[in-house]
Amino acid sequence: MSLIPARPYDFTLDLPRAALLIIDMQRDFVEPGGFGESLGNDVSQLRSSIEPLQRLLAAARASGLFVMHTREGHKPDLSDLHETKRTRGRAEKTIGDAGPMGRILIIGEPGQDIIPELYPIPGEPVIDKPGKGAFYATELTDIVAERGITQLIVCGVTTEVCVHTTVREANDRGIDCLVLSDCTASYFPEFHETALRMVAAQGGIFGWVSDSTSVIAALTAPAEPAAA
Repeated sequence: MSLIPARPYDFTLDLPRAALLIIDMQRDFVEPGGFGESLGNDVSQLRSSIEPLQRLLAAARASGLFVMHTREGHKPDLSDLHETKRTRGRAEKTIGDAGPMGRILIIGEPGQDIIPELYPIPGEPVIDKPGKGAFYATELTDIVAERGITQLIVCGVTTEVCVHTTVREANDRGIDCLVLSDCTASYFPEFHETALRMVAAQGGIFGWVSDSTSVIAALTAPAEPAAA
C-alpha cells in the first residue's frame, strides 16, 4: 500500500488491484491538423498532458502497474453509431465522413489511433468505445472483473467529457478513481478545472484528484523491508 497526496484526502494505492486507464489520446483529438483542430479547437490545450503522461506511463510499466488505453471510435459500417450522436452539433463534417486523417472516428483509420508518444505495447489492452464512457458497450467491465481491479488511475482527454463519464461509470461500479490533474486536459481550461473540482467535491463524490509527480513517487519508492 502507498499513500498518495490527493484531494479531498490522501489516496491509498493498492498496486495489485489498481490499473492505469489512459482515455482517448488519439491523433484526431490531440495532434495539430487533426479533426479536433479542424473544428476550431486549440489542441495545445490537450498536448500539455503528453509529457506528464509519458513519464507516468514509463513509471507504470517499470512498476508492473497494469495499463489500459481507450479510443473513441465506430465500426466502418457505423452499425454501432446512434443517429443522435451522428447528427448532434450540425457540423459540416461528422463521424464517418472523410477528415484530415481518414474517416472521422472510424476504427482502423489513422486519426482514430493513439498518438505515437503514448502508443500501447504488447499486453496493454486497447479498448475501442462507441460512447463517451469507457464501460459502455466495451470489454472493460469484463477486464476489471477478471483482474480484480478496484482502483483506476484515470488520465486522458477530455476531462469534462470522456474522462468524467468514465469516472462516473466506475464510481457506480464500486471502483475508486484517482484522476490526475496534469495528465488530463480539455480544449477549454475552465471546463478542466471545474471537472476536477466536481470529482473531489463533497468528500470525493466521484473520486480523488492528484498529479503525476505524486503517483510516480509512489510507484518508484523503494519497497519497505518485510517485518521480522
